[in-house]
Amino acid sequence: MRQKLHQFIDSIEDKKAEAIYTLLENELDADSYRKKLVLRERQAYLAGEGASHSWEEVKQMAHTRKSEMVYKLEFRPLSTIETLEAY
Repeated sequence: MRQKLHQFIDSIEDKKAEAIYTLLENELDADSYRKKLVLRERQAYLAGEGASHSWEEVKQMAHTRKSEMVYKLEFRPLSTIETLEAY
């Protein structure tokens, strides 16, 4: 696969090669950012900062939030009709 990719890159125009490089460069930057974010969160967790939750706690929080959202949608007065942009 790598050899085919090298052959392809060697045979294309510079403009196309630059476009491919730009796509890969952005992906590498995003991966680097994600890795830094995960490491920062891990360090905070190991230092005792922040909170962690069990799977049961996460499910309960999701259920509670979903219930709150449904409540807000179901019991909205009919006189307050708004456009989607208002949300």
